Amino acid sequence: MDRNNIIGLVLIFAIFAGSFYFLKPTEQELKEEQQRQDNRDNAKSGQMLSDSLASSKKNEVLDSVALSKPFGTAKVGQEQLITLENEQLIIQLSSKGGKVKSVQLKGEKNFDGAPLYLLEGDNNNFGFIFNANGQNINTNDLHFAVNTSSPNSASFRLKYTDDQYLEYNYALEKGYNLALNVNAVGIQNLIDVKQKTIVLDWEANLLRKEQNIKSEREKSSIFFKDTEGTIDHLSETSDAEEKIEKTKVEWIAFKQHFFSSILSSKQAFENTNLKVTFSNNENVVKNYKTTAELAFNTQANNHFEFSFFFGPNQYKTLKAEGHNYEKIINMGWGPMGWINRFITVPLFDFLDGYHMSYGIVILILTLLLKGAMFPLTRKSYLSMAKMRVLKPQLDQIKEKVGEDNPMLLQQEQMKLYKQAGVNPLGGCLPMLLQMPFTLAFFFFFPNLFELRGQSFLWMKDLSTYDTFITFSPIFGINHISLMCVLMTAVTLLTTWYNNATSGATSGMGNQMKYIGYIMPLLFFFMLNSFPSGLNYYYFLGALFTFLTQFLIRKSIDDEKILAKLEENQKNPKAAKKSSFQTKMEEMMRQQQAAQHNKKK
Repeated sequence: MDRNNIIGLVLIFAIFAGSFYFLKPTEQELKEEQQRQDNRDNAKSGQMLSDSLASSKKNEVLDSVALSKPFGTAKVGQEQLITLENEQLIIQLSSKGGKVKSVQLKGEKNFDGAPLYLLEGDNNNFGFIFNANGQNINTNDLHFAVNTSSPNSASFRLKYTDDQYLEYNYALEKGYNLALNVNAVGIQNLIDVKQKTIVLDWEANLLRKEQNIKSEREKSSIFFKDTEGTIDHLSETSDAEEKIEKTKVEWIAFKQHFFSSILSSKQAFENTNLKVTFSNNENVVKNYKTTAELAFNTQANNHFEFSFFFGPNQYKTLKAEGHNYEKIINMGWGPMGWINRFITVPLFDFLDGYHMSYGIVILILTLLLKGAMFPLTRKSYLSMAKMRVLKPQLDQIKEKVGEDNPMLLQQEQMKLYKQAGVNPLGGCLPMLLQMPFTLAFFFFFPNLFELRGQSFLWMKDLSTYDTFITFSPIFGINHISLMCVLMTAVTLLTTWYNNATSGATSGMGNQMKYIGYIMPLLFFFMLNSFPSGLNYYYFLGALFTFLTQFLIRKSIDDEKILAKLEENQKNPKAAKKSSFQTKMEEMMRQQQAAQHNKKK
């Protein structure tokens, strides 16, 4: 790179730095924005109060006609809350709808330090929809009576008569599971005999839990498993809706980036409709809605068994639950998924058993990968060294044949490679073999629950980006990640070293050389908002690659390699052409003849 190129790069970075500084908001602008936010909050509080008063008045004017309709007396009542608790969960049940009102995970925090709730307040609904004596009933809107309660169980009953009622029995089990048994006693006598199903309605607004709301949204959606064993999901990057009519569904997962609420049923769901939509509210990740039908016997009492899983998207935790819950974690497609499931996850869990810092665990993972690839890396560098020492002979062939006859030039070069015992593609093999691992970690680290909230060095949370510098958004970028900067710097250093030591190998032009500098800069803007744990791995990988290449280069003697190649060229066996080389030369001659005929 000449002086003009260096000056150009310096100016580019100076412009970026200047933009970051001069576009930074003033103290006055920050105060004005805070005032606007306070005004919005006050308006919102006033609206909530107004809605509450309107709701109270509405309850007061319910007439006797409404109360006389099916479950009419359940339309009014005082909400009662029952708390269930074990070592992992604190669950609040509400008599309004008999539903799970909130779920708090012990030991987990939001990115801002607040307690972490999977479901919270009135942001979720759960109930049955059916028609009773000509009236549409939605149990989510009705008040249940509390039958029994204990620290780990509770029972609610929605009564029509003493012999006709809907009963919810909750039992908080060990771990992250909440069982729900529903007894529909005598309800069949209220429903039309032609109605063979009852509709389950479950919906929730899932609130923000991570620093990077954009990444959290892109890794959140509804997942499901059908009775044929297929696990699928709705789009994670756009609004989506899907109706599943051909197969039944075993379980439905409202998945966020690192946490999920999963509903499974012993009686499979039918005609399941799933819908997920983005929200304009910066504190809401997405809106989820599911309606599904359950077979209903109109000749007898009905019983439904459900199970909720409220917990982290931790691979080993979900796998231990069974039901293939772990498949909701994106481990990558094809070879990348196999590498993560059968190599990376077991190895990570093994290292995690020693209770080391996760920064050290990532370091060891990188060393193990580079160590396994070292023999191939050395072989690759030897192949590059052979190409380098053959450069004078390749230049002679080029000068002798000329550039006007590319077919003959390539033929003569292949002949030289054959005589010297050099594979021109030998330097690419290690890169190709490492690529699946590099891409596998691209999926592994951003979805690794264990990194959430874990600090290392200056990085406060390895599951999200480190904010070394923050500023007003410029083209959607509002921060600089120091780990990403270091990763980019080492990659540029490695590119410079490769160009300096082996750039002459193939007569690579300056434009091709500069592509090696441009790509790391492009990756910087792409990876700047990715988890610092992933950038830390890429930094270590680039650093060890540079050190490995430096040490191998120092241990290679070009004169010895050249002497060996010249000895190979004198070997009579080297002059013997393989069948593959013979076919290649024949094909080149045919192409050359065809080009010659066209010129005539």
